[in-house]
Amino acid sequence: MSGPRGWSALQRHIADHPVEGSPEEMRAAFASLAPKGPDGRAETIGGVRCTVFGNDGPAPLLWAHGGGLVFGSPATHAALADRLAGVLNRPVILPDYRLAPEHPWPASLEDMLAVLDALPGTTDLGGDSAGGQLALLSALRRPGKAGRLILISPNTDRSGQSTTRQRNSARDAMNDDAQDLALARLSFGESVADHPDGSPLNADLSALPPVWITACTDEVLLDDTLLLIPALGRAGVPVQADIRQGLCHLWPLWPDALPDGAATFDALAAFAAAPG
Repeated sequence: MSGPRGWSALQRHIADHPVEGSPEEMRAAFASLAPKGPDGRAETIGGVRCTVFGNDGPAPLLWAHGGGLVFGSPATHAALADRLAGVLNRPVILPDYRLAPEHPWPASLEDMLAVLDALPGTTDLGGDSAGGQLALLSALRRPGKAGRLILISPNTDRSGQSTTRQRNSARDAMNDDAQDLALARLSFGESVADHPDGSPLNADLSALPPVWITACTDEVLLDDTLLLIPALGRAGVPVQADIRQGLCHLWPLWPDALPDGAATFDALAAFAAAPG
């Protein structure tokens, strides 16, 4: 596996691969931006095409890839999923869920729920960015089905409570408020601010399982995490947070590029391995 090493190299790599244009152009650009990883194993679970990383075994982690619900795939997140499978010593399942705008909301959520419902017993759920939003909403839709919830910089608020969406737009190498909103509207429509699934921060969170969440200080979605943490606490949900300094949105997408990437996966693995 090759790719950028160090923060400066990662910043240059991101700048050289802008994700913009039509949905098709964004998909191609993000595929070029993302690191290369192993192919994984193709499986169909609950009628949904999935890619499974790591060894066969019990207690898989069901992971929703990020990409604004418009781009991204199991292939773009293969390096992340392979690292997850390694540190957890468990299979990691990535659904190839339907993308907007061809398949607007709730198509992506329906696919996630179909896979979750097909897995026996309780299942740990996770996701990054819009995938974190999908994982959070899946756990809310299926109380008691998720064993643990692992979130990397999830989208949680479209209601206007976040201040970092605008404040950090010039600092986040991977994301800005205008693009993030444009992607959300491709899935939820122009009235995303009024859509309850657009802001799971405001949902009844009391039935959620224990949550581990991470974000970084320079990213647009920082407040989406900082607002969710006390909301979980008020709802009585156990929560562990790991806030990283500097960096950019989705820094764990390149697990070998930065020391913070390795540290993030180690903290995540400790949470997932804890009893209960």
